[in-house]
Amino acid sequence: MKGIGIFLTGLIVGIGATLLIILTIVPQKMFVVQESKFNFEETVDAIVETAEEKDWTISHIYDLQESLRKKNFDVAPVYVISLCNPPYANNILGTDEDRMVSAMMPCRVAVYEKGGKTYISMLNAELFARFLSKNAKQTIIDTSKESIEILKPVIN
Repeated sequence: MKGIGIFLTGLIVGIGATLLIILTIVPQKMFVVQESKFNFEETVDAIVETAEEKDWTISHIYDLQESLRKKNFDVAPVYVISLCNPPYANNILGTDEDRMVSAMMPCRVAVYEKGGKTYISMLNAELFARFLSKNAKQTIIDTSKESIEILKPVIN
């Protein structure tokens, strides 16, 4: 009986520690955030230019400040740039098994201001890729690495 009590106590402590780690560490790792060495407009322009140089497509640039202004809300400038790499997109969309991953597509990069500085953030796609099929996992990892290469010229 004493052994079962020790086992259950250890199990409960282990589950509690795991939940604590998940609730405190994982949220901080969900996004990659970098400070830009440029102002807001220059950062957006540089990201678009570098993406196009690397044969990525800019699907859309969302001006969230303007969208919210139309609804009578006032927020600081925020652009969300939708980046697409057609060969990578085809790797995901071309298979029935991986098409569900399209919910993460296209790659999105946010540019925003905070405290007088400009920041770039993106989803830590590699963190999520661990849970995907081999094809989707590799495609997401490769896409993430190339996205970071697109951002390098603006990162402080």
